[in-house]
Amino acid sequence: MLRLAAALCLLAFAASAAGQDPRTVAVQSAARAWLAFIDRGDAQGAWNAGGKKFQTALSAELWAKELKDSQGITGRPTQRTIGPARFQSKVAGLPDGEYAQILFRTSFARKSSGVESVTLEHEADGQWRVIGYFPR
Repeated sequence: MLRLAAALCLLAFAASAAGQDPRTVAVQSAARAWLAFIDRGDAQGAWNAGGKKFQTALSAELWAKELKDSQGITGRPTQRTIGPARFQSKVAGLPDGEYAQILFRTSFARKSSGVESVTLEHEADGQWRVIGYFPR
């Protein structure tokens, strides 16, 4: 009986995963991989893994200072829950393209209830990369 229940649960999980939009899976995976740098406080790694627009918008040194200042207020993230991905072709101040935004409900070391907004761009090489990060 226990094996049957486990098999049914596994089947239900596989069916829901198989039905998920591949773009959503790719965007969520890219965002989580990039956020691992934030969790470690690795500003240089996050900058290196960011998209071209992210790297053009601010130098690695300025990004490191901004991340340090932000984490000085909230602390590092301790737990997050991913929200839905929202896809769009227009983002204010940017040329038309393929963009996605994900909001995470996040607990920080010094702020128990916060949000992280992560904006990604589908770049010419086919990869989704972070171009915007706003913790609050």
